[in-house]
Parts: sequence; C-alpha cells; structure tokens
Amino acid sequence: MPGRSVTSKVLALLDAFTPSTPELTLSELARRAGVSLPTAHRRAQELVGWGALERAPDGRFHIGLRLWEVASLAPRGLALREAAMPFLEDLYEVTHENVQLAVREGLELVFVERIAGRRAVPVLTRVGGRFALHATGVGLVLLATAPAEVQEEVLAAPLHAYTEKTITDPVRLREVLAGVRKSGHSVSDGQVTLDALSVAAPVRSPEGHVLAAVSLVVRADTAQPAALAPLVKAAARGITRALEPRHP
Repeated sequence: MPGRSVTSKVLALLDAFTPSTPELTLSELARRAGVSLPTAHRRAQELVGWGALERAPDGRFHIGLRLWEVASLAPRGLALREAAMPFLEDLYEVTHENVQLAVREGLELVFVERIAGRRAVPVLTRVGGRFALHATGVGLVLLATAPAEVQEEVLAAPLHAYTEKTITDPVRLREVLAGVRKSGHSVSDGQVTLDALSVAAPVRSPEGHVLAAVSLVVRADTAQPAALAPLVKAAARGITRALEPRHP
C-alpha cells in the first residue's frame, strides 16, 4: 500500500496479533499487516530489539513483555485498577463469582481487570480484551451513560446477536438503556452466553462522569439480580470514592 508511513506499518504489524492468533510467522505477519516481506522483516527486527515483539525458537513472533509494561502505564488502566482492586476483591470474597471492570474505548469496551471464580460460570472475557457495548452488563452501563452521538452510532449499526436473547432491536435497546439510567445498574440475562447473567453499575470520576463499569457475572439459572445489584452498586461507589483526590 503506497504512501503509508513507517509508523503506520509498525502499528499494522502489532495490530496483526489477535487473541486467536497470538503467534505469527514472518509471512503471516506481512500478509496480515499488508506490507512486503522485506519490510515486515526489517520492522519486526526493530520491534524485537526494543522488546515490543519476541521471537520463539521456531521463528514465530509474539507480543513482547516490554509492550505490556508500557501499556500498563495508561492512566485509565493502572490508576483505575489500583483504586478498584480492593473493592473488586471484596466483591469476589462476598460472592465467589466472576468480577469484571471495563472502560469504554470508542464504540467498544475494554476489560481492564477481572477476577474469575473457580467454580463460577465460564465467561468469554479477558483482561485487555474488547467487546461490543450492547450485550454485556458493563457494556450496557457504559453505553447508557455515553455521549448521545456514541449511542446513536451504536444503535444505527447492526447489533450482533451472540445468543437468542441478545437485544438487536434498536427501539428495545433504547428502552433498556433508559432503564439503566433510571435504576443506576444494568442486567444482562443470557445475552452473551445463555448460561450467564451479569449485573453492572457505573464508576464515576470526581466530576461525576462515568469512567468505568463494574459487574458480577453469575449463572443465569441461580441468579437473583435484585440481591446482586446492591452489592455491585456498593463496589462501584467504593471505587468512585477511592478515585477522589485526597486532601492533606
């Protein structure tokens, strides 16, 4: 692709890696990034030298630890996680269910922390992973409190159905989002996997803006959303308070 900058090519190489393809050969890397093999070789070697990529003995490339170290410095990740962890751990100890913390990034959400219950329902999420906003508990909170233009863009696009319960009708989704704003929490019942139900609540900045959402994910057949909502809201309020500036 003519006219691409060196930076765009390097970013394309990094973007070639996905959760389903965490290791790539040089030719796969070049093809996925849309660059020539010689270019992929030069840039990959530079990335290996810096630590953004690592090369296995079989020659395959994977993301390097240095890139994770740099990414961990992102304010919305590190500071938020440090403030949130005591409350996420408390929520886990009370329930022994999956606990998640997510932020909105554009038209998607990114999970920044997760505590997995050993006997809890399996979930499709991972720390650093992205997901659609319209289906999960945290996503519904983040979408309900997002700027109007973000909501309209999500509602105007095709809404992917993960299960038969996923809300894909924009009119119905608008009603759900209004309910989330009114109640201060969301419930996603079987919308991502039929066996899971999540309850989520917003984490706010000192100025009152929604920064993140925290959720519990439990088995749908034993879930009691009315009993879980106060627990999740309490954790969200605790994180919100922890983010407030401390005065001497």
